[in-house]
Amino acid sequence: MMNSQAPTPGLDALLQNARRRSGLTQEQLAGLSTVSVRAIRDLEQGRVQHPRKETLRLLAGAMRLSDARRIELELAVDAHSVGRVFQDSYGAELAAPPTPLRPLVGRVPELEALAFRLSTEHERLLTLVGLPGVGKSRLAQEATLRIHARDQVPVLWVPMDRPAESEDTAARSPQSTMVGWVRSLVQGGEKYDELAAVIGSKPTLIVLDGHDASPVVSPPVLNLLRSCERLKILITSRRPVQPPGGRLLPLAPLPVPVPAVPAGTLPGDSLVTDRPAVELMLSYVSHMRPDVLPTDALTTTMADICHALDGIPQALEAAASWLLLYSPEQLLDVARTTPLVLVDGVTPADSASGATLGDQLGAVVTGLNPHATALLHTLAALPEPWTVDDAARAAGTALAETARDVHALLLRGLIRQHPSEPGGPVGFTVLNLVRELLGARRDGAAEINEGNDINEAVEALAF
Repeated sequence: MMNSQAPTPGLDALLQNARRRSGLTQEQLAGLSTVSVRAIRDLEQGRVQHPRKETLRLLAGAMRLSDARRIELELAVDAHSVGRVFQDSYGAELAAPPTPLRPLVGRVPELEALAFRLSTEHERLLTLVGLPGVGKSRLAQEATLRIHARDQVPVLWVPMDRPAESEDTAARSPQSTMVGWVRSLVQGGEKYDELAAVIGSKPTLIVLDGHDASPVVSPPVLNLLRSCERLKILITSRRPVQPPGGRLLPLAPLPVPVPAVPAGTLPGDSLVTDRPAVELMLSYVSHMRPDVLPTDALTTTMADICHALDGIPQALEAAASWLLLYSPEQLLDVARTTPLVLVDGVTPADSASGATLGDQLGAVVTGLNPHATALLHTLAALPEPWTVDDAARAAGTALAETARDVHALLLRGLIRQHPSEPGGPVGFTVLNLVRELLGARRDGAAEINEGNDINEAVEALAF
């Protein structure tokens, strides 16, 4: 029933582990599958690496393996047959989004809006855009998990900001194989035929997480969308570039309360109600300092820290790590004076990413063109909240031009809407961390200019 070929590592261990998980001995498996005990023993000891497909199917059926487990066995035999294997078994069980380790705090309206758009037939290309650390990936996880569980839609989650897995790993994992195909298509236009053949007319969701390259959507990816009529693509990115036929969904930081608390109110109740940033920050405090009681005074202090750090979830988590060194009151003093010190935490949250949150935020500001930078400096100097009319007067530009420029900054997440009275004009504020970054950039430029002036003076004296 079997024929030997050049060995492919992995089948022996996969088969042995699968049998043990099923609670079967080799003799019991032989009786259930009609495959001989000797054949099973040879497979598990690595003597035969390429059994016939019928042999694997008999063994998989006897062990009641899932489609994903059966495909692992088949790919361990012949990785080149992956396209044929996936066409037979491709479904929700084969591809699932990563499972988050913590519950999502807040973001109820954003989650409902994103899940709805991913469910409708009219939206097939969405880009979730926002600042680093604002929670784009986390929101995408929650929405795609809902779609995957409710509608049984396969989800291919492709982390574009991380290195690809090794070829050996990809060849032995069905989901990572297809993820590798998607990455190849996005980066070089390869694997189009394989993906188009497997996906076909089946509903599928591809998530390009952290895709900040240009162009955001390459022609091969658009061609795949056209060929696979039930395919949808969700992109998370810092770049507010709308792809052809796509839609941008901006994600702002979590809402934060204003620092001042009206007289006669209970600070704790007023600051936590409908304030997910404060709720999130208090959860971080309870993990870092379980000895600190959640009093009204603590809630007020954490609310002010949330305001200073703009309600950016990753910045709040980083700031909470400093509670091992500082009291809440000391932490608030730092947040008010030098907030950038806190955003990377005592230990950066993800050292594998290569850049800290502070570096990533700084890169967004540094990457602005001179016109946008000048406007942002102008807006940062205005009394808050300011309107588009205020911005136009301060910048000395036409209202329509200013509106476009303010809209662009809003999409980048550098400014945010300010809570306004019903029926009143919409106001905006510049993020506190952005103000600090602008100041650091201005001071750095001043130091460079001062250094150049000194060098020029020294050169002049030399002559």
